[in-house]
Amino acid sequence: MHNLTRRRFLAITAVALAGIPAATAAQHLHHWRGVALGADASITLTHPDAPRIVAIARHEIARLERIFSLHTPGSAIERLNATGRLKAPAPELLECLSHCARLYRATGGLFDPSIQALWTVYARHFAGTGRADLPDADIRAAALAMVGFDRLQLDPAEIRIEHGTALSLNGIAQGYIADKVTALLHAQGLGNVLVNTGEFRALGHAPDGKPWQIGLRAGRDVLSRRAALQDAALASSSAQGISFDRHGRAGHILNPKTGLPAPAYWSLVSVTAPQAWLADGLSTAFCLMDRHAIAQTLRLFPEARIERLVPV
Repeated sequence: MHNLTRRRFLAITAVALAGIPAATAAQHLHHWRGVALGADASITLTHPDAPRIVAIARHEIARLERIFSLHTPGSAIERLNATGRLKAPAPELLECLSHCARLYRATGGLFDPSIQALWTVYARHFAGTGRADLPDADIRAAALAMVGFDRLQLDPAEIRIEHGTALSLNGIAQGYIADKVTALLHAQGLGNVLVNTGEFRALGHAPDGKPWQIGLRAGRDVLSRRAALQDAALASSSAQGISFDRHGRAGHILNPKTGLPAPAYWSLVSVTAPQAWLADGLSTAFCLMDRHAIAQTLRLFPEARIERLVPV
């Protein structure tokens, strides 16, 4: 829920094709690597017409970036933030915001895409400086007054946000795009594929017949146990993975209730779920919660579970 590239160096490493000899993997697998929403992206599949299929998937990623990216000039989210309204919004934007509404309610407001005005205050405060102090309390309070998902009006004909409020969907859009790309590849006839658009979505299994193996990293420590994915999604977050300040004290995930950076509870939060949007949103919100609050929230999403929860 910010506009920095999230957690590429802190949480998920490249796919580990455990049990497949390197020569076999190179012979049968097609592996594309690129960028989606500012994060490392990849698609791994086996198909005789793989380059053509990957090209279709890349086109879909680019199309969705024109909806969700804060860095793409003229994107739907940029136009909405600039004018406060967006007529005839894309169905994908409406659907994603509906997912946000569900997460907002389930997390008691801790997952809130309207955090962007507050995030901008922090980004400007620390930009190009070596300062370690937080933005002034009055400035934070003024920005916090613009935060609140209830300041958003959703309608198929038009989306509106109140003056001063701005949205960022980076806490969910990477997962949402992974879901959409996976669905597109499934429609192309693929049964076994691994999509990474900043979050992972696995369809079927790896070429050895086993679940796709995903390496995890907490801070600089590579974890010994990998995550096994089959027809499931994985997302990871860390409040201290990226910081506004050079000292690593002001983490990039902000509490929409207090206006302060997330407490340093966890060096890694990894969540698995059937859909990547859900795993993505929950992993972000859980950075703001203690263990009890996480357990309470998971009761509302029995299809999701904690893959790894590593204390600081």
